[in-house]
Amino acid sequence: MADQQNNEEISEAVGEKSVGTLQFRGGVFTATIPLVFFIVWAITLSVTKLVTEQALVLGMVIGIVLGLFFVKSKWADYAQSLISGMAQPVGIVAIIAWFWAGMFAQLLSAGGLVDGLIWLGFQTGLEGGAFVVITFLLSALFATAVGTGYGTVATFGLLMYPAGIILGADPVILLAAILSGAVFGDNLAPVSDTTIVSATTQDADVPGVVRSRFKYSLAAAIPAILLFFITGSGGQEGSQEVINQLQSQVTPNGLLMLIPFVLVLYLALSGQHLLTSLSWGIVASIVFILMTGTPFTEVIHIYMNEAGDPVVEGALMSGIAGYFNMAILILFIMASAYLLEVAGTMEVIKNFFLRIINNVTRRAEFSMFGIVAFLNMFITINTAAEIAAAPFVRKLGKEMNIHPYRRANFLDTVTSSLGYIFPWSAGVLIAWTTIQGAAEQYDFVPVVSPIEVFPFVFQGWGLLIVMFIAAWTGWGLRYSGKNGEELKPEEYKQS
Repeated sequence: MADQQNNEEISEAVGEKSVGTLQFRGGVFTATIPLVFFIVWAITLSVTKLVTEQALVLGMVIGIVLGLFFVKSKWADYAQSLISGMAQPVGIVAIIAWFWAGMFAQLLSAGGLVDGLIWLGFQTGLEGGAFVVITFLLSALFATAVGTGYGTVATFGLLMYPAGIILGADPVILLAAILSGAVFGDNLAPVSDTTIVSATTQDADVPGVVRSRFKYSLAAAIPAILLFFITGSGGQEGSQEVINQLQSQVTPNGLLMLIPFVLVLYLALSGQHLLTSLSWGIVASIVFILMTGTPFTEVIHIYMNEAGDPVVEGALMSGIAGYFNMAILILFIMASAYLLEVAGTMEVIKNFFLRIINNVTRRAEFSMFGIVAFLNMFITINTAAEIAAAPFVRKLGKEMNIHPYRRANFLDTVTSSLGYIFPWSAGVLIAWTTIQGAAEQYDFVPVVSPIEVFPFVFQGWGLLIVMFIAAWTGWGLRYSGKNGEELKPEEYKQS
C-alpha cells in the first residue's frame, strides 16, 4: 500500500496522469493536423531538395504546435497526451535497434568490409544489376534472421551501398533493393516485432503465421529480383582513375569481417534476442579489427582537440551519433500519432468500415487492406502503425469469421511494405540518413532523396499488389473452423 502511494506521488510530481478523450475543434479528424502538416512539409522539402534531418524535426514540432490551437480540451491534457505517446515502447525499441545496428555496421566498415566487397566485385565481375540482386538477397536474409528492417537498412546502407556505387549499380535502385530486403525480412522473420504483433493481436501462433505468408512473400520477391536485375545497372561508375586506384588499394582482408556478420545471423536464427545477437557481433567485430592491426582509436577515440574541448570519435560513436536526429523525430511522430487514439479518430474509422462491409467477405478484406494502409500514411513506424490497426483488423475479420492467419497477413504485409515506401516513413528516412553518413566517408557516394526511391521498392509494391489480388480473388482465403482450424471457402460452406 505504501509503495503504491509512493508511486502515485512520484507520478504526480513528474506530471504523469491519465488523459481521457481529447476534444478538437472541427471534429475528430482535426487531430491529424500535426501529422498531415509533417507529411506535406516532408514532401515539399524532398521535392525541392532542401530536406535535412533537422528540418524534418522542425516540421514535426511546427505541426504539433499548430495542433495545439485546435484543441478544445485543456492544453495541459494535450501536452500530457504527447508525452504518453512518446513513452510507448515501440518507439524506444526502434531507436535502440538503430543504435546497436549502427554501431555494428560502423565496426564492419572500420574493419574494411566495404573494401573487401569492392575487391570481391572486381574479382568476380559482379557489377550493376547482378550486384543489386545480391544486395537484395543478402539484406532479405539478414532482415529475416535478425528481425529488424531498420537495422538492416542501417547496416547495408553503410556497407553494400558504397560498394555497389563503385561497381556500377544505379544508386536509386540499389537503395531500393536494400529497402526491399528490409520489407521481406520485416514481413517474414519469426523474430520480427511486426510478425509477433500481427500474430498475437489476431490470436494466432507465430510459426503458423510465417508458414501461411511465405507464399505471398515469394510471389512478390520473384518479380522483384527480375526487376532489380533489369534496372540495377547504368549507374555512374567511379571514374577509371578512381577504379584503377581502388583496384590497387583494396584487398580481401576486409572479408574477415564477414565472420561477425555470419555470427549475428547464426545467433538470430538460433532464437537469440536482437540486442544479444548484435552485441556479440559488436564484440566479435572489435576482436577482428584489433587482430588485423587496426588501431583501437578506430573503435573509440576520446581526446581533447586544439581548442581544449573533449571529442569522442570512432566507429561506436559514429554508429550512435548518426541517428540522434532521427530518434528525436520518431518520438515526435509517435506523440502525434497517439493523438488519433485519444481524440477518438480511430473509433470513427472503425465504425465507418463496419458499416460498409455488409456481410461480404471481399469487402471485409478490402477494408482491412484500406485501413492498414490509411494508418500507415500517418503513423510512420511500422510496428506502431500495426498496433494501431490491429483492433480494426481483428474486429472486421471476426465479423466474417476470417481465420487469424489471414487477418495477420493482411495486417503485416501492408504495414511492412508501406513502412519502407512512403518518403516520410521511418524506414526510408533511416536509409537516407545512413547513406548521408556513407557519403561523408566515401567521396564517390551520391545521396539520393527519399522521394526518388519511392517508386522502386519493388518488394514493397509487389506485396501490396499480391495482397490486393488476394483480397479480390480470394486467393489464400481461409475461414475459422469450429476448433480454430483453417477451412477453405468450399469447406466452410459445407460445415
